[in-house]
Amino acid sequence: MDWGSELWDQYDTIEKHTQSGLDLVEKYVKFVKERTEIEQNYAKQLRNMTKKYLPKRGSKEEQECRFTNHQAFQDILNEMNDYAGQREVIAENMMIKICLELTKHLQELKQERKTHLSEAKKAQQSLECSFKQMENSKKRFEREWREAERAAQNAEKTDQDINATKADVEKAKQVAHMRAHTAEECKNEYASQLQKYNKEQNQFYYSQIPQIFNKLQDLDERRIRCLAEGYSMFAETEKQVMPIIGKCLEGITKAATNTDQKSDSLAVIEQHKSGFDRPGDVEFEDYSQGINRTSSDSSLSTPKGPLDLLGKNKNKLRLFGKKNKVYTPEKSLPAITEDFAHLPPEQRRKKLQQKMDEIGKELQKEQDQSEALVKMKDVYEKNPQMGNPESLAPQITQTAQNMERLRGELAKYESWLVEAGGRGDNIRYSTHSLNNNNGAYNKYSTDNANCEAGDPDSSQAIYAEFDEFDEDEMDVPIGQCTALYSFPGSSEGTISMQEGEVLSVVEEDKGDGWTRVRRPNGDEGYIPTSYVKITLPK
Repeated sequence: MDWGSELWDQYDTIEKHTQSGLDLVEKYVKFVKERTEIEQNYAKQLRNMTKKYLPKRGSKEEQECRFTNHQAFQDILNEMNDYAGQREVIAENMMIKICLELTKHLQELKQERKTHLSEAKKAQQSLECSFKQMENSKKRFEREWREAERAAQNAEKTDQDINATKADVEKAKQVAHMRAHTAEECKNEYASQLQKYNKEQNQFYYSQIPQIFNKLQDLDERRIRCLAEGYSMFAETEKQVMPIIGKCLEGITKAATNTDQKSDSLAVIEQHKSGFDRPGDVEFEDYSQGINRTSSDSSLSTPKGPLDLLGKNKNKLRLFGKKNKVYTPEKSLPAITEDFAHLPPEQRRKKLQQKMDEIGKELQKEQDQSEALVKMKDVYEKNPQMGNPESLAPQITQTAQNMERLRGELAKYESWLVEAGGRGDNIRYSTHSLNNNNGAYNKYSTDNANCEAGDPDSSQAIYAEFDEFDEDEMDVPIGQCTALYSFPGSSEGTISMQEGEVLSVVEEDKGDGWTRVRRPNGDEGYIPTSYVKITLPK
């Protein structure tokens, strides 16, 4: 069943129905636009909220993120920021995939509907014009036929009139004959116009109008199908981001499970432990025996009594200072020194240890660079076509100076650490920890300090132990490489290779142009990075 055969006489109804469908599309587009505005405003408010609660860089709140409960809150804010981003994705996809698509399709449907309705009106006007012509020919035939009848009656009356002359009779008969001929022509014209109109009417109601109405039906069905896709996309757009939103919510849950009250309590101890001993008993001062007033010497640390630790108010022991008392930075804070002597013993040891770790890492970096430069110079000397060895002399000299400077700083901080009571367990150094942490100094000992200060043989022994450890513990390959060119590997520390040979990558290029590789038989050495194509697993 179709509109052309079943609704052939319902032009007005079809026109209103198709217009109502297009109005619905416009209404749905407005609905989706309002939804996108809500999503965008929601996302904007979420972002502003997370920005409001995120700590500023370098603030006290950022420093407190070392505690698990503070870090969990930061993770939640980050997840909420990502969640806001997904709401923005929903709004963007709805605008592109629904609003823009439906708006474009709506304009096409409007233009197509306008064309079909215009064709129907033209066909209707053509049929009406044909009907008018048929009616005019019919009226003319009717008029001419009556005139012919009157002319025939007049000729018959003249013929019977005895007073009429023969000329009058002949003239009356000619007029009657002429009228009859004209009436016959009008009759034929009327018959022709009637036949033409019937043909056009038949074509109008059985061909033109059905085709136009069927096109309008197809247009309306396409509109409905497109609108249904828009309805489905309304849900699909949000479904597409649900997995990511789910991960955001999982991240919030994970942040909650990562909070550890015991760990936070230990972190508070680690951060604020002063290292002072508790004050000893206050000695009895017998003024009756003339003994001078002395302070208790039972405490091994700087504070002499509870008043020094708990407050300056001699009338009342106080663990917390008064809130309304304002201290100026010059009066309330001691001067910050390079050896961190202004800090309590425990915090001073931690700061010194941290500083030594940083210097150790810089020293190891300079050592690696020095070794690489020496190897490169050796290669240049044996292969002059690769470069001028003299060009590396300034870099080697600068690296050596940097190493001497860092060793001096390291010895200085080690001496301060010993002074702070860091001897024994507080200062730990092993060549194994050096190797296991990518060549960075993490723990130190007084033995190492003595080596750096003035015992070159001990220093050589330490590095010899480091080399032995490297030989015993072979590094795990981190990838593979394929030789693009042949390399002789004639200099010390290098390894030869043939074009197309596949080797295992043991150590990446550190910026000196060399990569450490290993053959399947265990041979290791350095090769030029530019001579191979490296493939690392993702």
